[in-house]
Amino acid sequence: MAVDDEELLKHYELQETIGAGGFAKVKLACHILTREKVAVKIMDKESLGEDLPRVQTEIEAMKNLSHQHICRLYHVIETANKIFIIMEYCPGGELFDHIIAKDHLSEEEARIFFRQIVSAVAYVHSQGYAHRDLKPENLLIDEDHNLKLIDFGLCAKPKGGLNYQLTTCCGSPAYAAPELIQGKAYIGSEADIWSMGVLLYALLCGFLPFDDDNMMTLYRKILRGKFNIPKWLSPTSVLILNQMLQVDPKKRITVKHLLNHPWLMQDYSYPVDWHTRYPIDHLDEDCITELSVFFKCSKKSTSRLVSEWKYDRITAAYLLLLNKKSHGKPVRLLPYAENQQVSTPLTELKSKRNTYFEDLEDNHPCLRGSLDFMDDGILSEYSTFAATSHIAKSTLKDSTEDNLQSSGKQKLAAKKSENKENMKRIKMNMDANDHFAQPEAKTPVVQKSHEKKYIVTPRKNDIVLHNAMINNNKEASTNQDSNQEHMTVSFSPERRTRSLDMDLYQATGESSQKKKGAKMFGSLERGLDKVITMLTPGKRKKPFRDEPRRIKAQYNVTTTTMLNADEVLNEIIRILPIKRVNFVQKGYTLKCRTRSDFGKVTMRFELEICQLSKPEVIGIRRQRLKGDAWVYKRLVEDILSSSNI
Repeated sequence: MAVDDEELLKHYELQETIGAGGFAKVKLACHILTREKVAVKIMDKESLGEDLPRVQTEIEAMKNLSHQHICRLYHVIETANKIFIIMEYCPGGELFDHIIAKDHLSEEEARIFFRQIVSAVAYVHSQGYAHRDLKPENLLIDEDHNLKLIDFGLCAKPKGGLNYQLTTCCGSPAYAAPELIQGKAYIGSEADIWSMGVLLYALLCGFLPFDDDNMMTLYRKILRGKFNIPKWLSPTSVLILNQMLQVDPKKRITVKHLLNHPWLMQDYSYPVDWHTRYPIDHLDEDCITELSVFFKCSKKSTSRLVSEWKYDRITAAYLLLLNKKSHGKPVRLLPYAENQQVSTPLTELKSKRNTYFEDLEDNHPCLRGSLDFMDDGILSEYSTFAATSHIAKSTLKDSTEDNLQSSGKQKLAAKKSENKENMKRIKMNMDANDHFAQPEAKTPVVQKSHEKKYIVTPRKNDIVLHNAMINNNKEASTNQDSNQEHMTVSFSPERRTRSLDMDLYQATGESSQKKKGAKMFGSLERGLDKVITMLTPGKRKKPFRDEPRRIKAQYNVTTTTMLNADEVLNEIIRILPIKRVNFVQKGYTLKCRTRSDFGKVTMRFELEICQLSKPEVIGIRRQRLKGDAWVYKRLVEDILSSSNI
């Protein structure tokens, strides 16, 4: 693992790549403390080169802009060689893909989306910024089907105010205002209105008002400002498009007048609300309470740390808790050993079996989770204890003796007999994986402390904690919280031996007891290995998928008339070389790319042959990873129309 990635992996579990650009890669990730999904934008500083100031501009803008229709920034991590921007994850993908999947949007759906776009842009302008790169690719759809504006790398905040003229020509050519193309000084907010007009046209029509492969021809079309009007556009739609796509910026409608424009007011009784619903001067009481309990700080100190908005791990935890609350989820942070590797002692079981962390005792820093990894029960759950400064040195010998006194020899003998029977039954149910040693049943372990002792008692589907003060010998058992949140975790072979015996050695500090500790816990570890093997029989490498993946219909899936997936796959493979598309086949997925005449990769996308559930047909899932969106649209349409599917 690269040194630069270590800081990121302390807080996030990285998953698959969901996007790639010229100098950045975007990965899906899971925030460890909240188990919320996030998007991580990964950038290499050396590769950025002259684009580094653009990234810094984007970060500063996202820190200052907080709005319900702007993609939320959670966390910024900068190392010697990399920059990681952790943002809100929007599973609906780009608005662009939504447009091409439907050919064009209905006026009603376009109005819903465009009201959100106007709301976001009006807020951005109210904060003194001009976005300067408004297009469907920079609008994402979140899990609630709302739009989120992204990519503030080209935004500007003139020191003289929003009416201060700018001179930098930037943005995407097809969306660029005429004054930018002419090289004139321009006002950022007026240029944004033009781009919004192009965007609305794309929503309503499914293609661009000004488009051409030749750049000079494209510029001439933009300067003329003439565009085709499809027959399905209503008179009010044509009116608002004409008002935004005025070549003279002074004749262009302003965002203030767009808020209550007749087209945007249709079916609504109120104008567009551009005010933010995320005021940064108000902190949520429930989220602050959870943070203060988890990090063992006072609520006052926690509020002060959050109010600094450093966009560090505290900011990320607070904002993700707030996101959980807004979706009706429990406002809870899930404990984990802070200095532990992200691949915890549990990483192999993720796709095989759900295993849950239980918050055994709300505020105790030593209790980092319990695992339910057996059905039948010898060791239904156990708790990993982190070594902390207040735990005194104790010996495993004393711990065992204390436990013997508390449970009695007769009870211990009965327990051992029961454990042997359970292990015998497990062995009978196992397959040919007999190279693991049979675990021996051992007595429950007691860990002594000058303040408290924690007794882990093997018991089916439960773990009982006995907290006994040495002074008064009081015992109490903690009840499991019925409302606590569960999360899926998995086992990692290389971390198994670290979790139990090594932590106990550190906690006791008695090197003389290592052999006894190894003997006592070694059988449990071997038993754990055997149970994992039993529950995960499919560890052997599997060949490529021998049948297409079955999915529900999605916005980026094209259906075919064919019933045989292999025939569809072979037909696409036949067409790709004809269209000068290089590809690598992985099962039923084709990883495609195009190159310029100089060998530079200009486009990357995926085509996957899949089986749709309803209707029962073969579909082709498409996903753009890199390259111009409209060029990609034309290329994929050309590939599909040229094939006999």
